[in-house]
Amino acid sequence: MRTTLTIFRREMAGYFATPLAYIFIVIFLILAGILTIFVGNFVGQGHAGLQSFFGLHPWFYLFLIPALSMRLWAEERKTGTLELTMTLPIRLREAVVGKFAAAWCFAGIALALTFPFWITVNYLGNPDNGVILASYVGSWLMAGSYLAVGAFISATTRNQVIAFVVTVTVCFFFVVMGSTIVIDFVSGWANDEFLEFVRYISILNHFAGISKGVLDLRSVLFFASIIGLFLTLNAIVIDRVRSN
Repeated sequence: MRTTLTIFRREMAGYFATPLAYIFIVIFLILAGILTIFVGNFVGQGHAGLQSFFGLHPWFYLFLIPALSMRLWAEERKTGTLELTMTLPIRLREAVVGKFAAAWCFAGIALALTFPFWITVNYLGNPDNGVILASYVGSWLMAGSYLAVGAFISATTRNQVIAFVVTVTVCFFFVVMGSTIVIDFVSGWANDEFLEFVRYISILNHFAGISKGVLDLRSVLFFASIIGLFLTLNAIVIDRVRSN
């Protein structure tokens, strides 16, 4: 745990050592504000709540989170520092978890800085703050799932652009699995068990439930499983790269 925390602190310091971290946060906040106000119709929704804000998270995370995750391992593989890192007295899982935790915490900081929306709706009305808090938790869990996918894909390539594009594609797959178009297409030929599986692996469905204030254990386990699965795949890939 001590080694993991050391890697975590080093990665967090690395984010704020360059202007890229601040640029990411500024872009995150600007996009969140513009999309919520103009696309989500935040002002004209007629009630005090953040449904229009959180409803857009699965979609703009598709581009922002892969931009954060693409550098996790691809940059180290390109510069050759991965081999140097792996020669240090650290375990592979400590490096994987430490780097992921730092990126996830950084995404959480960017998400937390959207608190003025929460203050605004409390000033304008009487929202259900329990629902808003659950939505923040669900959004952070969803960001962690995107990051875990991106970390795995970043470990498979030296090219950050390729890591970004493939991560966007894979995360888009997890999102659209819950859409009406996909469900209608699958229901035309698949049995009920497979249709239920398609619904279950949809990030959109799980996040939609949490954003309504229902912090379902099944949804929490789903996001935890996605994170655990792709971090395990991440460790396997790094281990093979190190062996070669």
